[in-house]
Amino acid sequence: MRRSLTLAVLLGLWAATPAPVSAQDTTRAVLRLLYDNPKTRPGLVVLPAPGLDSVRAIVERDLDFSDRFELIPIPATMAPRGPGGINFGPYRAMNAVLAVEVVRGPLGVTARLYDVETGAVRNEGGFAVDLAGTGEGRLGIHRMADEVVQWATGKPGIAASRILYVSDNRVWRVDSDGYRPTPLTPAGRTAYSPTWSPDGRRFAFTEYQEGKWMVVLQTLASGTRLVFPTTATTVNITPAFSPDGRRMAFSRVVDRTYAIHQANVADLCCVQRLTAGRFAENLSPTYSPDGRRIAFVTNRAGAPQIYGMSSDGTDQELLVPYEYGVSGASFAPDWAPDGSGIAFHREAGGSFQVMIYDLASDRVRQLSSEGRNEDPSWGPDSRHVVFVSNRTGRGQLHIIDLETARVRQLRTPGTALLPAWSRRLGGTQ
Repeated sequence: MRRSLTLAVLLGLWAATPAPVSAQDTTRAVLRLLYDNPKTRPGLVVLPAPGLDSVRAIVERDLDFSDRFELIPIPATMAPRGPGGINFGPYRAMNAVLAVEVVRGPLGVTARLYDVETGAVRNEGGFAVDLAGTGEGRLGIHRMADEVVQWATGKPGIAASRILYVSDNRVWRVDSDGYRPTPLTPAGRTAYSPTWSPDGRRFAFTEYQEGKWMVVLQTLASGTRLVFPTTATTVNITPAFSPDGRRMAFSRVVDRTYAIHQANVADLCCVQRLTAGRFAENLSPTYSPDGRRIAFVTNRAGAPQIYGMSSDGTDQELLVPYEYGVSGASFAPDWAPDGSGIAFHREAGGSFQVMIYDLASDRVRQLSSEGRNEDPSWGPDSRHVVFVSNRTGRGQLHIIDLETARVRQLRTPGTALLPAWSRRLGGTQ
């Protein structure tokens, strides 16, 4: 259970501690407890950055979207520095606990994280980034923001990641902050079910041609396409990479029913059937983070539900609890990167809603309630989930923070479908 303690109480606890500690150590310890309580997020200011306005704006937005801080706006008239350096007094008066500064440095930009109470630098680093804050160079700024999150909380951010989705029968890509939706597959073809490779350098999707659904592997940097062998002669849908990128699971029509198959991606060979039976549909596989288990959807017991099995097809059993007469059919499972749970959507109250199954407690939690919500995909921090909702009138991408329940929309030019969130990206993808 998360603690719900006020800052005054926390300071009182530390004041009663017999062992002497420095003011900076006390502040850090208090911060650590604050991070355990999402309702008392530490206040943070991003200092003015003359000449780096675009970089500062992106960093500030990334830190806000991390949902780990209470971003405090700074008046435009406030000077970044005085004759004696940064004056932290006004920021303390604003209830800021942390301050972030970006300045020009030897590599391009230097970022610093300050303890507002003491004025001390908690951490700093140099980053080679595109100072204009446009195009592919934005990924470097996102990585810098993620590093600041790591310095402040000990947990990495989500800014340096991207989301694939389908719109107008094409696969698109968008930054995690909603910047520049970009089509990746050509117009005039029908593409569905995109999924990222673990290294973020390729993605797989299914493409329709002449009555067949084939699995296509496409390289992000070059756009090179490769049709996975044996998939061009039948129907193959909902591909998913294993965590090490060497295998791929997908659903293939066999004997007029969908069955889960697995193939060797490294050698482009060796397709193996994992589920049997002629009277059940098996769809939407997703691997556990260690690659040893696969969750999938099947209607073998009636309404579609989420089952689990070993990655070799053995040990198949109902995985997500089903409440007869209360919950409806379940679809689109996605296993959290940290293994803690599975996101999916389920019929509830006459519409689809996003759910989270927590493996530790063996309980299902409903995340959404407004409108129709479906096709969830985990962020790289296992704290945020992207999904499609029609709550604003048409299908659009929305991101929810599981700790604070904050929801933000990523606006796309057309109706969005089937999002897939990447892991953190280390280079240009």
